[in-house]
Amino acid sequence: MKKIIHILLLCFCLESFSQETQIEFPQDIDKKHELSMNALTLIISEWIDISYEYLISKESSLGVDLQFGLEENRDFDTYRIFSITPNYRRYFSNTYARGFFLEIFGMLHSYKDFYNYYDYYDDTSSITTETDFSLGISVGGKWVTKNGFTAEVFGGVGRNLFNNENDLIPVAGRIGVSLGYRF
Repeated sequence: MKKIIHILLLCFCLESFSQETQIEFPQDIDKKHELSMNALTLIISEWIDISYEYLISKESSLGVDLQFGLEENRDFDTYRIFSITPNYRRYFSNTYARGFFLEIFGMLHSYKDFYNYYDYYDDTSSITTETDFSLGISVGGKWVTKNGFTAEVFGGVGRNLFNNENDLIPVAGRIGVSLGYRF
């Protein structure tokens, strides 16, 4: 009976060690940079959202997003004018910088703020341009082909840190479906 228990324990230990192996792909050896474009914001709101990501290790990366509008009179998003978003991502998979990730970001953005003043004699409104900084978190997933093409889906929200008493919207959102290339 002791021999059977020892054999079962040995098999169990070998199985648990085999689960810790990392899956590496040959195309991931020297590729540390990614460029991508957010197709969702381009289609829906006529925004250009370009991202650069530097892969620190198989589990983490640093990146920056640059976002600006194509038109002055947008129907979907008249709130934000421009943003630059540095971020840090942590990947939770056995593959090199792909799969499910959590992202911490800081967003420096300028936006339009709408003020309406009503009194007994006059109704006036004004539009001002404000600049704010947001800290937030996003979640998402990334897929990479053997040729280095990438696709990712992400979404998140951050809190504006300045001008909160006058903010039309006190949060800044991040959402996207990005297509890119790892090199």
